[in-house]
Amino acid sequence: MPETTLDGHRIHVDAEGFLTDPAEWDEELAAVLAAQIGLTLTDAHWKALRFLRADFAEQGETATLRRVSTVGAIPVKELFALFPGKPAKKMAYVAGLPKPHGCV
Repeated sequence: MPETTLDGHRIHVDAEGFLTDPAEWDEELAAVLAAQIGLTLTDAHWKALRFLRADFAEQGETATLRRVSTVGAIPVKELFALFPGKPAKKMAYVAGLPKPHGCV
């Protein structure tokens, strides 16, 4: 399992750069991960990220875009605006979680 250091954080990642141990994540690291993909986190981003982390803790897997929208009450259109391109994949990356099932 590859290990890397980002802004002083030693983390374990998979081949795509997703954290393999969600316990290594913290909000400071989230900002660093977001910057890596060109995002500056706002309160709206944090709402989605905190939902994703809490849902992962309960469900044991990363929520899909549909689940974030329906259960987290964040419209899909807003998620695409916050995390352009591939919102589910980008949210999981910044939240320090595995890529959701079905993401390519």
